[in-house]
Amino acid sequence: MTSVKKFRTRSSKRFCAEKLCCRSESTVATFHCDDCGSDQCEDCCETIHSTNVSFELHDRNVIKDPHHSELCQISKVLPSKICIDDNFADLWCEVCCISFCNYCFEVFHKLSSRKTHRKISFKEHKLREQQKAEETLHYHMNIQSMPLPMNIQPLSPVSDDDSLTYISFPQEESSIAMINTTQVQSVNIIPDLCVNTNDDDIINTLAESMIDSEYDEIASFMLLDDQEQLKVSNEEDFLNKLECDSNDLVKVVSIFGNTGDGKSFTLNHTFFGGKEVFETSAQQKSCTIGVWAAYDSKSKTIVIDTEGMLGLTSNQNQRSRLLLKVLAVSDIIIYRTRAERLHTDMFQFLCDASATYYKYFSTELQDMAKRIGKTLADLTPAVIVFHETVNTQILSGKKSADSQLWDRFSQLDCKFHFKDLHYVGVQTKRPPTDFTPLKTNLETLLGDKTNRASRQPNVIYCTLKNLNDRFSGHLDRPEIGTFPDQIFSCPVRCLSCRESCIKCMNHCTESDGHETEKRCSYQHQYQNKVFLCKTCLLAGKVNVVVPKTSESTDNVWMGLAKYVWTGEVLECPNCGVIYRSRERWYGNKNMEDIVSVEVRHVWPDGYKNLQGTSNAARKVIDGMHYIADSVTSVSQKPTKMISDWMTDQIAPDYWVPNSQITNCKKCQKELDNEQKHHCRACGEGFCDDCSSKKRLIPERGWNFLVRVCDDCYNLENSTEITGGKEPQVTARKVGEVLSSAISVVGSTVTYPVGILKDSARPTYWTPDEHITKCCVCETPFGPKLKIHHCRACGEGVCDDCSPDKRPVPLRGWDYPVRVCQKCFLKKDKV
Repeated sequence: MTSVKKFRTRSSKRFCAEKLCCRSESTVATFHCDDCGSDQCEDCCETIHSTNVSFELHDRNVIKDPHHSELCQISKVLPSKICIDDNFADLWCEVCCISFCNYCFEVFHKLSSRKTHRKISFKEHKLREQQKAEETLHYHMNIQSMPLPMNIQPLSPVSDDDSLTYISFPQEESSIAMINTTQVQSVNIIPDLCVNTNDDDIINTLAESMIDSEYDEIASFMLLDDQEQLKVSNEEDFLNKLECDSNDLVKVVSIFGNTGDGKSFTLNHTFFGGKEVFETSAQQKSCTIGVWAAYDSKSKTIVIDTEGMLGLTSNQNQRSRLLLKVLAVSDIIIYRTRAERLHTDMFQFLCDASATYYKYFSTELQDMAKRIGKTLADLTPAVIVFHETVNTQILSGKKSADSQLWDRFSQLDCKFHFKDLHYVGVQTKRPPTDFTPLKTNLETLLGDKTNRASRQPNVIYCTLKNLNDRFSGHLDRPEIGTFPDQIFSCPVRCLSCRESCIKCMNHCTESDGHETEKRCSYQHQYQNKVFLCKTCLLAGKVNVVVPKTSESTDNVWMGLAKYVWTGEVLECPNCGVIYRSRERWYGNKNMEDIVSVEVRHVWPDGYKNLQGTSNAARKVIDGMHYIADSVTSVSQKPTKMISDWMTDQIAPDYWVPNSQITNCKKCQKELDNEQKHHCRACGEGFCDDCSSKKRLIPERGWNFLVRVCDDCYNLENSTEITGGKEPQVTARKVGEVLSSAISVVGSTVTYPVGILKDSARPTYWTPDEHITKCCVCETPFGPKLKIHHCRACGEGVCDDCSPDKRPVPLRGWDYPVRVCQKCFLKKDKV
């Protein structure tokens, strides 16, 4: 048998690792997902990243083919032969001077004599090439450092006294190869300038010599300073500084971004061929303060450079307003960002800018849109996001970059009102930056006349001046800090004046309340105006008095009679009654003339209404309930005895008398305080649980469903108990009908009583229809859980969470009344 020789080769093809929707076993991968960490074909990539919304944001990069110098090059020797798997090079043939993989070298060199071919590993070949390149560089550096003979003049002297040794202009690769033909042609490391590094003037002179002469006369000027002062006096001055004709139709392009991201540099190379029309600097201090403008006559564009964000400023709000004024007059907006990834500050700025633009200019824009037959979105400026990275890939993939940018706005829940949004990304691994994609997009947008048409320069100046005059004035400085007070201070705010508590977080105890440094403002819905006794105030005491219906020593009915005759009363705990609203027939003083008025804060965890007592009607109803409950409790047993006697008089003969029933026949439960029920079959007495079922008993005269005990419910015929005797049940039937009718009348009468109770509700009480659960235990109210009101806070509370009573003088209750457990622990402090 002949053995098959195996060759170790490394294929450059990358196959799909997911195997989800692949059309074959060895499908070539097209994308690499950094988040999934795998190579994927087109079908698998689309399926995986469309199953979940979060997968759509994965970073996917197109897999690029390796450089041809790294692959097997058998086709250079035999054009009819190719490396089937596009293998990486393993060997270097010194005779053929090309690279081979192990398989191609072994198979195709059988056509010639293998002994004449010398092979070395490809890694060793690359190492030799690198060493040759280093030797070539070292050789040329030594030659350049040698002094010239005295009789040889410099090639391009700048001046006789200049310290410049020589200047060599940029050379082509062919000229480099002529220096030493034995060296490798790939060496391209001859410096363009060999000058004294301290002589910056020479470098600037050479840089300026490569700029087109058409931009020599262009210069920028300050349009607005950092204090929002317009630096152009009138329209004529504006045209003179721009050096353009008043009849020219121009557009406005402005640039925004963070400080240090190269906004001025971008405008210089995009519009002015690299000439420093807008000042740039390598210093830490920002070189653009305020707003600067220049005119590009070639594209008929007014170019505006703005002050960078995130830079040092005394008032961030003022700078934001300055930038938004420039944005309002712009036709195209460039947002310049130089970062590895798009940051939140860019999205936030664009969202806020579009919202402000839409809010303050929507009326004027809508009128204009109607006149020209367009929509409001058509008149908004176009936005270009110019994103430059170094190590990170720019937005790319199967979905367009513009669509991905829109998706990120949606992900951050930013409402972006501008219609045109374009993404221009460049990856600059080695300077200089390529501005060609940005220029192409700008040319397209500047040439588009369908939406925002060009206009005369004086129109732009008048618009900017009107905006600057309208939106000007002092702005408060924003609070900026690494650790703002909100992190550690109490988060509670006054409901009336919205001032925050100045104490630390979670400070509240039984005796500790909220405090602020400012006085509160009066709000009628909170009635946060309290009255202080003047006499006590002069004596150094603070006693709060509230309007009440009666004195603390009066009972309910006497207090109500006095209230009808003399009106509301103010009672000081130290001085007694100090004021009655109708004490005399005429000439009564105003309440605020007797007491001192103070406006106090209304805290969410305190009393929401400081003056809204008005509990006279409620006191009357409480008194009526008190009398009714007292009579009921005293007469409960006699009433029950009379009711049982009357029931026995109309009961059938086989029923056990109520006087003989003390316990349930089945469960032996005592029935002294519970209602007794008779089984219609056997006539014995039962509790409600043991006689809850119903059935027909025709043998007893009950031809409709009636109550029976559990044992009789299971019997087929109840005559076994009575011996078949026909009972007389007519009287009992009539009694049950009358009882049902009286119950219906009683429920009908209860409804108007509920309306009366709601009308008597004090103003600070929460209405019953707004109460769904107990304010303490949060148990939902229902038919079995009755709603009670806390007399202190006015919230709804259940009976179990309001077992205690105490006076609430601030609400006009001078005697113990129902309060919830929360208010029972609090002091009367407002």
